Amino acid sequence: MNTSMIRYILGHVLRIESAFMLLPCIVGLCYREEATLPFLYVAIGLFIISSLMVIKKPKDTVFYLKEGCVATALSWIFMSLFGCLPFVFCGAIPSFTDALFETISGFTTTGASILAEVESLPRCALFWRSFTHWIGGMGVLVFLLAIIPLTGGSHINLMKAESPGPSVGKFVPKLRQTARILYIIYLFLTVLEVILLMFGGMGVLDSIMTAFGTAGTGGFGVRNDSFMSFSPYIQWVVSIFMIIFGVNFNFYYLILFLHFKKAFSIEEVKYYFLIILSAIAIIFFSIRNMFTSDFEAITHTTFQVASIISSTGYSSADFNLWPDVCKVVLTILMFVGACAGSTGGGIKVTRLVVLVKTVAKELRSYIHPKRISKVNLDGKPVEHEVVRAINVFYITFTLIFFSSVLLISIENYDFATNFTSVLATMNNIGPGLSLVGPTSNFAFFNNFSKYVLMFDMLAGRLELFPLLILFHPAIYKEMFEKAIHSKRK
Repeated sequence: MNTSMIRYILGHVLRIESAFMLLPCIVGLCYREEATLPFLYVAIGLFIISSLMVIKKPKDTVFYLKEGCVATALSWIFMSLFGCLPFVFCGAIPSFTDALFETISGFTTTGASILAEVESLPRCALFWRSFTHWIGGMGVLVFLLAIIPLTGGSHINLMKAESPGPSVGKFVPKLRQTARILYIIYLFLTVLEVILLMFGGMGVLDSIMTAFGTAGTGGFGVRNDSFMSFSPYIQWVVSIFMIIFGVNFNFYYLILFLHFKKAFSIEEVKYYFLIILSAIAIIFFSIRNMFTSDFEAITHTTFQVASIISSTGYSSADFNLWPDVCKVVLTILMFVGACAGSTGGGIKVTRLVVLVKTVAKELRSYIHPKRISKVNLDGKPVEHEVVRAINVFYITFTLIFFSSVLLISIENYDFATNFTSVLATMNNIGPGLSLVGPTSNFAFFNNFSKYVLMFDMLAGRLELFPLLILFHPAIYKEMFEKAIHSKRK
């Protein structure tokens, strides 16, 4: 275990976070808010700590997937621990547990909140709350790879550990160039949304914070009612961009380099849009009589379908009051999630496609036992290791999911609340049903349940295994043996 390299990477991540904390300081200065100082103090302290961590460069820069997983998991945990401190010190969220919940929810782009009222928050705190979505959406380690030349080692392991989806590859030979392309696309789409929102009459800062939440598919709103009081134009712009950010970024890379035929032949993207259209049709015909016009009904339907499948979690209506068939469809979408390689959460469309094709393959083998058939995706056979990894993911997901439901059920809230609380946090959605519906929040849970849900948010964002590896005894045994070996030398 290359612990020195893990320490070095973690130091760079925290240094980046300290630099990012200067952004809410600028916002606070513009609005002349006293809450600016805690952000500045934490940023300075974090810069000093991180500088001490990177002052000595490791001699051995080679690291493998296990180091990538450990570095990624620790980076997200420490980012959240330090990121919540300004909320506590400025008094926006006095409770450390609540501040940590809000920050983890931000970085993991979950959007589950413990705040009943956000409009009274200092603008600098509100900006930082939204900005955590933006950096968490693409991933801070992807950002690290884009700007810092980490030489030597298999740095694809960092991207594999942090990027959502069953597989991660390089668009171009150099990983640093791949990371830059990802962030250029990400930044361009974010700026485009900001411009369109401002064109619709939204203020500059609100447009930026809304775009942060949409781009990261996070869901922290700038108003207490999320998007219920915004104009249909604003709702349609956000709906379209929520869907856009739920698409595999490989699609945009192919479009960028004019590989249109290859881009539009990606099966996952086709199924993603098919699921969206099917869900919109079912819900629209179920709720059209609840609104004054078909346009209003299709607006809210599209918004909520886009919000849930992309795992953003914004709301334009209280879907807790919709018919049961609509709630079932939205619950299914919570499980499905967005595409692999997007900023969205959930199980991912590509995993479900492979699962369905695997079941079809097994059925064929019952009918034709001697026939050799393979699971194909995008015209290419899916390797057995990928299918195995997806099956293991499903099993692990199910175990953690129902264990979490059991643990928070100790508080004796209704089943819909417990079930959708875990579903909404583990799939990084935000709102659920019943007591955690779109007009409610997670503040009523006790601290134990909140820490269970925090674990679920991190596990869901990191695709389970990078976080679970921290609990494996072999990791600490290897670290201990290395420490003993170093002392003997």
